[in-house]
Amino acid sequence: MDIRKIGIVGAGQMGNGIAHVCALAGYDVVMNDVSQDSLDKALALIDRNIERQVSKGRITAGDKSAAMARITTTLTLADLGPSDLIIEAATERETVKQAIFEDLLPHLKPETILTSNTSSISITRLASRTDRPERFMGFHFMNPVPVMQLVELIRGIATDEATFKACKSVVDRLGKTAASAEDFPAFIVNRILMPMINEAVYTLYEGVGNVKSIDEALKLGANHPMGPLELADFIGLDTCLAIMNVLHDGLADTKYRPCPLLTKYVEAGWLGRKTERGFYDYRGEVPVPTR
Repeated sequence: MDIRKIGIVGAGQMGNGIAHVCALAGYDVVMNDVSQDSLDKALALIDRNIERQVSKGRITAGDKSAAMARITTTLTLADLGPSDLIIEAATERETVKQAIFEDLLPHLKPETILTSNTSSISITRLASRTDRPERFMGFHFMNPVPVMQLVELIRGIATDEATFKACKSVVDRLGKTAASAEDFPAFIVNRILMPMINEAVYTLYEGVGNVKSIDEALKLGANHPMGPLELADFIGLDTCLAIMNVLHDGLADTKYRPCPLLTKYVEAGWLGRKTERGFYDYRGEVPVPTR
């Protein structure tokens, strides 16, 4: 299938990043959100981020103008109907995603491929609520989308080979690398990454080390670019907890039990960078450990 027009549901951190890379790769992009303010902020952020690429000499000013001209926005979900490929990048809640796909279905072309950028929810289950489970798959970008080179392509139990090949061709055109994953809780990256973060929180909870020593140990001892607690703050502690709960519920193994301290931070509303407090306090000029 020849994919030319891509619809994106959600103009948040992931959605605007996906719109950015798709428009630069030459796709026509329609970005939808429930808030005009979110759409306006997304366009302004995409403009700034592409301008940064121009200033570094990675693309030309002409490339930027052409990419920005390919992006349109809409508050009406039905406007995504003519798209060849739809990438849902809404809130990581299954009921929200199911409602979006149900609202989309009456407006789609028969050949339109549906995908979700979910980091952990069952692709098979999402697909089963649509009229095209064979043309449905997981399309999981890493954050921040313009920088990170990996995309996880997750087949549901019914996903056909033509759908996989069509999505793989999009990843190739974006200049990214596809990792093929089967549909099990949290797929590949988060199946490995989140238990490591959770174990770092346990290490803090049990007093083995403080925030600074744990992060320095992994940066200098394992050559990680960012410590696990710093990374958790970047991802969002609510997201980390949600993925750990998906692993714990989906695999029924106690090794995936979320650390009580992670739960406590989320209950406090200390979700990391986005709320200015998590394992670090970001309200001053320099982040300060909170433990």
